[in-house]
Amino acid sequence: MTRSTDIEQTLTDVLGELRALDDPRIRAVNERHGDDHGVNLTKLRATAKRIRTYPELSAALWATEDTAARLLALLICRPKAFDAAELDTMVRESDRPKVHEWFVNYVVKKSPHAEELRTSWMNDPDPVVAAAGWALTSDRVAKRPDDLDLTALLDSIEREMVQAPPRLQWAMNTCLATIGIESPESRSRAVDIGERLRVLEDYPTSPGCTSPYAPVWIAEMVRRRAV
Repeated sequence: MTRSTDIEQTLTDVLGELRALDDPRIRAVNERHGDDHGVNLTKLRATAKRIRTYPELSAALWATEDTAARLLALLICRPKAFDAAELDTMVRESDRPKVHEWFVNYVVKKSPHAEELRTSWMNDPDPVVAAAGWALTSDRVAKRPDDLDLTALLDSIEREMVQAPPRLQWAMNTCLATIGIESPESRSRAVDIGERLRVLEDYPTSPGCTSPYAPVWIAEMVRRRAV
């Protein structure tokens, strides 16, 4: 595919490619996890690699509201070009789990507005937005924890995680595990919270994968680092 000066034609061509890649079997699996697309993500990434960074096409793909198109849009956008207001609008539109995950990881984490948005999103009344704030906080815990109040974060997790909606609960649990893994001083409390709340204790885990149940997750990652 060559770039066209006519963005509408280029969009039509790319959407046709995505439709051709749609596999009903993949769609059926994804739908069980809340994602309404059937495109193999390896093939989607190959398409993005061929297109390369293309902000105008990215914006047009995002505007379609189609999940596969939005995933491709996130791979070919220019993350640092978005202002905070644009990112705030986009997070509220990221209603599918994979779109939400890629938006946070591939766009917001690369943005100069990441810290500003992290603090504003964490207490947002929309649980999907709050989940993005907690995901960014987990990243801070792992990479730049110096000025974070880990005690206050654990207090919030202990108080709110059990009743949180699924996506927010997952993000808070990830932060709990990350604190336990990265902070020896907070590890025993993180494990204790996990054991008492038992969030995701029975989550089905494939052979060879680590359970998302925080006490098991923490223990396994600490063990691996000690080897």
